Amino acid sequence: MDEHPRRSRRAAAARGAGAAARVPRRLRVALPAVLILVWLAAAAVGGPYFGRVDEVSSNDRTAYLPETAEATEVQERLEGFTEGDAIPAVVVFAADRELTPDDVAAIQERLDAAARLDVVGGEPSPALPSEDGEAVQAFVPLDGAADLGDATAELREALAEGLPDGVELYVTGPAGFTSDLVGAFAGIDGLLLGVALAAVLVILVIVYRSILLPLAVLTTSMFALCVALLVVWWLAKAGVLLLSGQTQGILFILVIGAATDYALLYVARYRDELVRTPRKWTATLRALRGSLEPIVASGGTVIAGLLCLLLSDLRSNSALGPVAAIGIAFAVLAALTLLPAVLLALGRAAFWPRRPAYDPRAPEPGEGGGLWARVGGWIARRPRTIWIVTAAVLAIGCVGVTQLQASGVPQSELVLGASEARDGQRVLGEHFPAGSGSPASVIAPEDELQDAAEVLLAEDGVEEVSVVIDRAGRTAPVTEDGIQAFGPPGTPAPEPVVADGRVLLQATLADAADSAAAEDTVRSLRASFANAVPDALVGGVTATDVDTNDASIRDRTLIVPLVLAVILVILMLLLRSVLAPVLLVATTVLSFGTAMGVAGVVFQHVLRMPGADPAVPLFGFVFLVALGIDYNIFLMSRVREESLVHGTREGVQRGLRLTGGIITSAGLVLAATFTALSVIPVLFLVQIAFIVAFGVLLDTFVVRSLLVPALATDIGRAIWWPSRLGRGEP
Repeated sequence: MDEHPRRSRRAAAARGAGAAARVPRRLRVALPAVLILVWLAAAAVGGPYFGRVDEVSSNDRTAYLPETAEATEVQERLEGFTEGDAIPAVVVFAADRELTPDDVAAIQERLDAAARLDVVGGEPSPALPSEDGEAVQAFVPLDGAADLGDATAELREALAEGLPDGVELYVTGPAGFTSDLVGAFAGIDGLLLGVALAAVLVILVIVYRSILLPLAVLTTSMFALCVALLVVWWLAKAGVLLLSGQTQGILFILVIGAATDYALLYVARYRDELVRTPRKWTATLRALRGSLEPIVASGGTVIAGLLCLLLSDLRSNSALGPVAAIGIAFAVLAALTLLPAVLLALGRAAFWPRRPAYDPRAPEPGEGGGLWARVGGWIARRPRTIWIVTAAVLAIGCVGVTQLQASGVPQSELVLGASEARDGQRVLGEHFPAGSGSPASVIAPEDELQDAAEVLLAEDGVEEVSVVIDRAGRTAPVTEDGIQAFGPPGTPAPEPVVADGRVLLQATLADAADSAAAEDTVRSLRASFANAVPDALVGGVTATDVDTNDASIRDRTLIVPLVLAVILVILMLLLRSVLAPVLLVATTVLSFGTAMGVAGVVFQHVLRMPGADPAVPLFGFVFLVALGIDYNIFLMSRVREESLVHGTREGVQRGLRLTGGIITSAGLVLAATFTALSVIPVLFLVQIAFIVAFGVLLDTFVVRSLLVPALATDIGRAIWWPSRLGRGEP
């Protein structure tokens, strides 16, 4: 070994030991104690908020639409036509025989009884028999302020009591589907967190072969999550942030995974330094100095990528950005303050039973053998062959992207497994127009009511048209002859409710409200209204889906290149180079393309999923690129550090040996935590779990282990262009 680098390192170590000795012993004891107590107090305050997230969260899709969306404007104007903010439940009673008058009367009695429930926010509609006589439907408005899951369950229990034999009951419509979604997220505080922590604990025990150290690392992650949740909860309470079950689940996983990754990097440095110095205070200072830059750079990269979501039109995306960024910030802070303080207090005992002993004759970091030394030697012998073959295989994987159907999924498919609302929607479509209970809402000028009605009646996808005639939500049918009267001939037609010179029409669609055919109908109606009644607005459940999908596609087009640009700038500042960051970003994008390609094939041909939300590629991109760059930062920051002393090609070998085990462990931890998302039976989260977990493993075992080191070795010192390091070996 070159003695000059060793003398330099020893001199630096001696200076570090001298500086540590000058720190008063009282401060060395008090500082970590204060840090631990501050984190303990903050976590104790934040811990109880795990069970209170639903107080400040919402799963209403309309709340996350852009303010400029047509469906949003319709939703805001509905208050002028109806009382309260009730959410309609569509109740379907069906039998495999024709219902008798006594059956219908018994059903009406149950509806009358349900009207007296506290959770019912208005007068239910009368029982409406189907043309085939085998089913009855009714619309029951549920109080929007009530817990929708409990309200739906209470309504169902009241309606099911004493039903005629052979009559099945289903609660569907907007209230039913939202209740399903609320139920799917019900286990997010306990089940998701428990599965994620158990997976991480198993991996850490295998990695460290210790009990105390994994507990210290997990405590760091949990304390970071508690404090992040405390901050996010109060910001959501103040209306600064929007929080949903989806965002909450991603926050949990992201904080646990990221905090554990950063902890792995620090622990590796700390263990190395304990071998090289007898003083744990000196080892702490050296470990902090060595891990500060890569941890801050990694966290900063993820935060910057997440904050790009603030530019999203869709508020579910823009809300996730700051929520997740807050979580990452506390993960970084905990890894650089709480964990060092805990390990300083525990000293070498933290690694029991494999305590690192002080050995002044220990080899310098990166000089050992092992698996990663063999991998590095193989790369050094055939760098060009390895990176060309690896890149070609990844490129082939990208072809599968054509199989990813990310144009949106029906609302009935959002929740996996059994769903009463989905079954009810199917039964409803068998006996009534499939769009019953979730009509398209059209707000038009009062003097153009008939023109708007004629546009609706001319559309093939519209079955019936009605107009709201009182604030209780009652409607009257509208035909080509105008509003139809109730009662015998000569009875005057009712007057519509007028708010700000506008009326509210409701169009029952021929297809299920969450189907692609219904979305096509809404798009066609908007195009027709643009010519015939330009001031008409189309909203409702289907219009919300249309506007959500359109906003997601716009967001994807804007945010993807922006994230790449931001990460590229951060890497250039960190590595003091232009070429290396460009190559790192290119390899990460290639890895993302492969992950999406494999996901497309698996979703479409293996799991037979109904498609994917347009936000899935966007979220997958942000997480994979930001988190995948993390591992390249861990590797290349260490390679640069070693290259300054040993030269680029030797620096690649040493950097790979030094970070191989750390990054592999970190990748396994992050993949395991994201896999835990799949225990929540929501299609979006299951797809994100697969994409990120697979992509992280791809980054860990292929991109960072083979592609990047092979590229850096083949290019040599020029990879640091245009920095001084790129112009000549040290």
